[in-house]
Amino acid sequence: MHIDAIHMREINMPLAHPFETSFGLTTTRRILLVEIEAEGLTAWGECVAGEHPYFSDEMIDTAWIITETELIPRLLEAELDGGGSVPDALKQVRGHRMAKAALESAVWDLESQMEKISLAQLLGGTREVIPCGVSIGIQPTPEKLMEKIETELAAGYQRIKLKCKPGWDTKIFEMVRKRWPEILLSCDANSAYRMKDFDHIASWDQFKLLMAEQPLWFDDFYFHSMLQKRIETAICLDESIRNRRDALAAIDMESCRIINIKVGRVGGFSEAIAVHNVAAERGIPVWCGGMLETGIGRAHNIALSSLSNFKLPGDVSASARYWAQDIIEPEVTVSGKGEIVVPTTIGSGYTVLPERIEALTVRRQTLRAKARVSA
Repeated sequence: MHIDAIHMREINMPLAHPFETSFGLTTTRRILLVEIEAEGLTAWGECVAGEHPYFSDEMIDTAWIITETELIPRLLEAELDGGGSVPDALKQVRGHRMAKAALESAVWDLESQMEKISLAQLLGGTREVIPCGVSIGIQPTPEKLMEKIETELAAGYQRIKLKCKPGWDTKIFEMVRKRWPEILLSCDANSAYRMKDFDHIASWDQFKLLMAEQPLWFDDFYFHSMLQKRIETAICLDESIRNRRDALAAIDMESCRIINIKVGRVGGFSEAIAVHNVAAERGIPVWCGGMLETGIGRAHNIALSSLSNFKLPGDVSASARYWAQDIIEPEVTVSGKGEIVVPTTIGSGYTVLPERIEALTVRRQTLRAKARVSA
């Protein structure tokens, strides 16, 4: 596989609805897209780094610089067998996993087109449909939150995840459980709590949550292990899990009972599959988290979620929950049963809309491979 050119674009997309977490409020997404041309084909990848280095130490501006100056030049010079060979081509660059994941995802997509199979099949997926949940941000009022939950349940979503932080947790859980005592409910703290909050977090056991996601420090296993021994609710780790080794450490330390896998956070499909496999070997269920992706990243999440150990509803929800108009067609839709059908057509199963992307583009760069001389 020889890559001819890689195009970088920054697009700005307004969210259909503001999304608030313990990090702050997001109304518009600046997104880095990469488009790879090779073997007469085109494939796309999406970098999920945010506007600020809050969720991780990456942000779109650092991802742009690293992608342009370090990652793309290496990829253009590499002899690639497919998506699985991208990590080795980029290994000299430490970190910058979200930037790497954008390129690797595009190469996997390209490989699936060359092999004339679906991306899900290439990744080893076996599921024909995937169960879907939703992540609901912190709302202006509890009443507004209740309206949001009612809407999502009516749409068929199988799991409701509530973003939480000190001051927006226990009373909120109590209100939701009083109204919907039987729904599959979880919470996501995005590292908003500390050791002094152990007793407070332990009080959440009464709400029978599916999980409490990343309550403590973003880079911690040890104190999560201490907390997991204190509470009945399963801890799910997100930010802490950067690779297979982290997953092994967290499982062996009993720091969590569930793992959230995000392609960008772990650096690409290769590492995401490795985390999935080691969790399956140890009996730890996984699910696919979301990062406010466009349809390009969402399509890749669907393909990954088709792997066998994605046993819990993920955050791969409908395009319309986030965008007035997505950049793919058809847009991602969720059935009344809260499921997405995994595409079986060649590639990701969705068509990228170049005209729509062009209209949203605010920055671009193209790097081309040097001419190759035949022996």
